[in-house]
Amino acid sequence: MAKSSGDVMMTSGSIWKHIVKFSISLAIGYLFQQLYTTVDSVVVGQFVGKEALAAIGTTTPIINTLIGFFTGLATGAGVVISKNYGAQNEKEVEKAVHTSVLITFILSIFATLLGVFTVPYMLGFMSTPEAVFGEATEYLVIYFWGIASLIIYNMGSAILRAVGDSKRPLYYLICSSVINVLFDFVFVVSMNMGVAGAAYATVLSQIVSAILVLISLSVSKGMYRLDWKRLSIDKTTLKEILRIGMPTALQQSLTSFSNVFVQSYINAFGSSVMAGWSSYTKIDQFVVIPVNSLSMSITTFVGQNLGAGEVKRSEKGTYIANIIAFATTEVIAAVLVIFAPYFIMLFSNDPEVIENGSFLLKIMTPFYTVWGISMIFSGALCGAGDTRTATAVKFFSFVIFRQIYLFVITKFTDTLFWVVISYPIGWGISALLISWYYIKKKQEIAMRFSQ
Repeated sequence: MAKSSGDVMMTSGSIWKHIVKFSISLAIGYLFQQLYTTVDSVVVGQFVGKEALAAIGTTTPIINTLIGFFTGLATGAGVVISKNYGAQNEKEVEKAVHTSVLITFILSIFATLLGVFTVPYMLGFMSTPEAVFGEATEYLVIYFWGIASLIIYNMGSAILRAVGDSKRPLYYLICSSVINVLFDFVFVVSMNMGVAGAAYATVLSQIVSAILVLISLSVSKGMYRLDWKRLSIDKTTLKEILRIGMPTALQQSLTSFSNVFVQSYINAFGSSVMAGWSSYTKIDQFVVIPVNSLSMSITTFVGQNLGAGEVKRSEKGTYIANIIAFATTEVIAAVLVIFAPYFIMLFSNDPEVIENGSFLLKIMTPFYTVWGISMIFSGALCGAGDTRTATAVKFFSFVIFRQIYLFVITKFTDTLFWVVISYPIGWGISALLISWYYIKKKQEIAMRFSQ
């Protein structure tokens, strides 16, 4: 069996070193991935104005609704591949890779058309103010015309991560992120193209990352090599990918869609609060990187180890990841609370935007530790092939509870605090439910996965 230099087997050796090393590569990758929209926001906020910043901010839940679905499918493909890779089942890995890539190409077409043609309806649904409606529409339409490249990159990088290779996706993200920054300054600052320039910069840079990851899979010498002549959909493999990935896909997309409702509540406070919320969410995307990386790392770790029959090792890795996540989020939260205004000033110098953004940072960040617990146990369950439970818990906590809470609380108060606190409360409910389930059912899940 040929083995690529980027492959990493996590079934032996130091557990914490595997988790940390893999997570660091993922974290750096996430860091550069977030630079896409964050640089857009910084450049637009500083050189165009707070209305343009608010316009980009209000598009985030719409974009994430569609992206979340395909990220979930990529998770399903990654679990199937990591399980068979851990068991050294070359034939099944090959079928999973080719099935995943072809279905991604097909679904990308539908995602593009769906995104482009539903933009005005989604913005209207969120009660987007007229002052930012036009720019938000312009940004989203351009973004969705190029969304296929992001979907393809996410699936390709999921395949590489499933075999323990987090380095090459990182290198490609660094390359495309640098291109994005350069194009932002060319299109927005030099050519005065406004939010359209930011969107074009993002799309062009994402195309680069998609091309690079496809080339990487095509020239690989490992069992996951992409042979374009062998692209086909294996029905059995597709069913397994959908069985594992569809619950996660629905959960992520529905959670993001629920944020469309939250955005509508935020929009009611006006452009200054909208811009402050936009600034907070961009910082939030960086804050969650360590936990997201650990969650993805433990998914691969658990998948490989259970595929190799190492049940106790997979459990130990899950608890180690929780300890690391707790310590990391505590440090980050402390820094953000102390220096909140300075972080918001990266996006805007408007006093009202700084005040609102700082308020949001101080309220939300202390609760990231609780959210981390939910993500680590969720990642472990996904690695064990039990995506349904993780999906059900998150759907209840982040969608059903949050929407009921917001509907009720806004009947009694119109204070921003009571709107945004819905997030930490939901995180707490999710952490309690999913940790209880994992502790109670971990042995049963492991045995079922290994069969």
